[in-house]
Amino acid sequence: MFKVVRAVFPDDLKEVLDLYREYIASTSVDLSFQDNDQEFTHLPEKYSSEESKIFLVKKGRKSVGCAAFRRLDESVCEMKRVYIQPSARGHKLGNKLVDRVLQEAVLSGYKKICLDVLPEFKAALKLYRSYGFVEHPPITNNPISGTSFWV
Repeated sequence: MFKVVRAVFPDDLKEVLDLYREYIASTSVDLSFQDNDQEFTHLPEKYSSEESKIFLVKKGRKSVGCAAFRRLDESVCEMKRVYIQPSARGHKLGNKLVDRVLQEAVLSGYKKICLDVLPEFKAALKLYRSYGFVEHPPITNNPISGTSFWV
């Protein structure tokens, strides 16, 4: 049985970082522009408030997926790093994570949720379209050619 839970720091830090590193390694592009090492150092401070949250999909005690949202301004947040390990795909876990992120973002007071999608993530793009996300000019910086931006 799978369940979505909010990441609690410092308890879940290693699992979050393991999933984030796995996500980064799964791409065919260089994501160094995100300054991941700097972000990873400050995850507990950045994602322990009501403004920014990380969620984990757990199968028993093992985390098999993650998703997050972070504050951009008082009314806009960005959905980030929706990732399911390959061995756990096929169970609609992306939907469970997106459902939780959207619900929590609204509870946190956001009026708009933006995201970007690398061109290789076809399944993610299909998922976001199914939720009614539409293409939009970039709100955040992603210099990877072919990246699309959605709200």
